[in-house]
Amino acid sequence: MASTAPSTAAYPLPTEWRDFFALTKPRVMTLVIFTAICGVLAAPGTIHPIIGFTAILAIAMGAGGSAVLNMWWEADIDAGMKRTMNRPLPGGRMRREDARDFGIFLSGVSVVLMGLAVGWLAASLLFGAIIYYAVIYTMWLKPRTPQNIVIGGGAGAFPPLIGWVAVTGDITAMPLLLFAIIFFWTPPHFWALALFVQSDYAKVGIPMLPVVAGEKVTRRQIMGYTLLLAPIAIAPWYIGGTSWIYGSVAVVLSALFVILAVPVFTRMRAEVDAMTPEKTLFKFSIVYLFVLFAALVADRVAAYQGWIA
Repeated sequence: MASTAPSTAAYPLPTEWRDFFALTKPRVMTLVIFTAICGVLAAPGTIHPIIGFTAILAIAMGAGGSAVLNMWWEADIDAGMKRTMNRPLPGGRMRREDARDFGIFLSGVSVVLMGLAVGWLAASLLFGAIIYYAVIYTMWLKPRTPQNIVIGGGAGAFPPLIGWVAVTGDITAMPLLLFAIIFFWTPPHFWALALFVQSDYAKVGIPMLPVVAGEKVTRRQIMGYTLLLAPIAIAPWYIGGTSWIYGSVAVVLSALFVILAVPVFTRMRAEVDAMTPEKTLFKFSIVYLFVLFAALVADRVAAYQGWIA
């Protein structure tokens, strides 16, 4: 369990700007920023470039701030996991109080900036995303339920919704579908990872699905959520929100996702196992989301240029 009382001990290594940047989980933020930009570019209507940039900046700051609070809260857990033990806090390069204050600062400024520069509906959604990830997921769900990834997936699904609302000022079916795509994408994406790093989670007592329910249940859930994701990813085309450009990409990508999920579903770990199908699915899931949202923007550009009816 993560300690709620930050340590005040002196650390032997100096804190650098790189450590503060690392706390924002830049690799995760890349996907957050990309989907937010896609939400802005794919939304009907126009937005002033400076306002659009400000909206993306606010989303990035909010995502970074909530990631910092996540690392602050889970510093003790990270210290016990091989893949996270060298992060700035468990690595002893930063005081926990500094991380906490940095996270609160980024989160607060992001919401105020979004509200003043873009609109308070978008700011309210951003505030909800920060609370969802930093409090509901990190502090409540993750240490208590193996369904943490399913419910917590909503946190990562906010960026394209917020980007769309920044342009249009309202919530319609299309941005809700973009939210749903990421929401249903998260379980197969993350559980594929959890299958080959489950020993880390077991060691620190985090009830991830493979640890609590076992591999068979996890593999079945991966397949189930993949099958749910496919029609949701195609739905923007079905309801007329996009053209065949996005629709054809969504069909092909979703079919590949299902194909790659099948061997993960049908196999069990061997005594000596490279976990190749699981690692392949995990890597493809990242490509899947990037290409799918890029296709959404390409579809919008083609329609704007008059290349498609």
